[in-house]
Amino acid sequence: MDTSSPASPARRDVLRGAALGTTALAATAAGAAGTPDTAALRAAVKADHDVNIKRLQDWIALPTIAAEGRNIDQGVAHMTQLARDAGFQTVETIKPAKGIPAVFATMDNGAKKTLGLYFMYDVKQFDPAEWSSPPLEGRIVDRAGMGKVLIGRGATNQKGPESMMLAALHAFKKTGRKPPVNLVLIAEGEEEIGSPNFAEIVRTPKVLAALKKCSGVIIPFPSQAPGNGNVSVNLGAKGVIELELVASGEKWGRGPAKDLHSSNKAIVDSPAWHLVEALATLVTPDGNTPAIDGWFEHVLPLTPREKALIADSAAKRDQAREMAQMGVKKFVGDMTWQETLERLAAMPTINIEGLVAGYTGPGGKTVLPARAVAKIDMRLVPAQTKDDCVAKLKAHLAKRGFGDIEVNVSGGYDPTQTDENSALIKAELATCARAGIQTTVYPRLAGSWPGYVFTSAPVSQPAGQFGFGHGSGAHAPDEYLLIESSNPKVLGYDDAVMGYVDFLHQIAATG
Repeated sequence: MDTSSPASPARRDVLRGAALGTTALAATAAGAAGTPDTAALRAAVKADHDVNIKRLQDWIALPTIAAEGRNIDQGVAHMTQLARDAGFQTVETIKPAKGIPAVFATMDNGAKKTLGLYFMYDVKQFDPAEWSSPPLEGRIVDRAGMGKVLIGRGATNQKGPESMMLAALHAFKKTGRKPPVNLVLIAEGEEEIGSPNFAEIVRTPKVLAALKKCSGVIIPFPSQAPGNGNVSVNLGAKGVIELELVASGEKWGRGPAKDLHSSNKAIVDSPAWHLVEALATLVTPDGNTPAIDGWFEHVLPLTPREKALIADSAAKRDQAREMAQMGVKKFVGDMTWQETLERLAAMPTINIEGLVAGYTGPGGKTVLPARAVAKIDMRLVPAQTKDDCVAKLKAHLAKRGFGDIEVNVSGGYDPTQTDENSALIKAELATCARAGIQTTVYPRLAGSWPGYVFTSAPVSQPAGQFGFGHGSGAHAPDEYLLIESSNPKVLGYDDAVMGYVDFLHQIAATG
């Protein structure tokens, strides 16, 4: 728990001065990029604080959930209007052959450089009974050691940080100034089901042509640690595969065609046990290392440089605080902190999201289920690919007598990697430095986003996450975003918005 006391007004002013580009260094970089009056922009952000928060709350109140087919048309329309309101001159929907449309928008500011923005307007499912505050209300509450936070589905993943970027663009618009870079926005509505159609959308000729003009692509991301405010700049992200493994009496040719009374287990095979046996072959006995045939064939080991970056990260990150935030007392293997962070970056994973079979209500119901389902996600590292890993999974199951088990892939994509010497990463680090925020560089985010579409051919541009502020609880109950910070090391909403303003200027100034 953060025990920092609230910052005094004077200390907050000093922090804002450092964070929002008022140092001599910031002025120098700003001048090179043709920066407008930063004070006017800051005043606009402050004046529109309530408007910006209300925009986020309204967005949270409209959840687009691809897995449930919920609010698809409304979500597309809302994202379209958000882009228009922020000043994008051309806004249109791009419809894949199947699936949910994306929103494509461009803003020509007559600048020399162009930045790509990746948004997602969909969110994960939620159960209101698990939340302390209504998940669609966006209620602002006090949180000890942090300040005021906004609770809601999408608060940190990703509507909150995306709303900060939109708020920055509104500040430019309100002050009658143009952002220092041109902008290309692509917002999808299927990220939370593994972006199954995103590559098709990006490779649409008009979208591809626009993205190829970009210096890089970012996904807004509230990246500050809640205690010391440090930022980890990730050079990539793991890939992901989402799928279901389904065992059934019908496909297996054994077991019941429909649920039976459990007394028949003495003479009838169980699809549920069949699935459990299959699952046990996918990992080592402790469940922590993939054991699929050939799984590590293309896995690249950490380079000496990556290990050095991780060592620096381990020295600057607070292990005890991160464990407390995760609610864990032990990490796999009881390794050192540095070894743990190396494993986090380098190890592909196979995770059981959920197991469903038979009766799951109150009390018991003595049935022998005819069908069992395991919901699985797999995280991939360079140079694994989605297609190769799915093929290896199917071959592994078939070789062991589980070829009847259905492998239903719902989405996924390859890992992504960006050169630490790219202009995009340099701009991120420079923006953090001007804000007085300590950074570490980490090989890759353990989570996933479809950045591979941007870093691979034919787009072939650097891509990464960027943003200040703090949020947590993605995919979980009580997801939150910090609005008013009581910790002088961590920026609240308005200051994080100004961080995006500064970043745009830095992109314009970085060679």
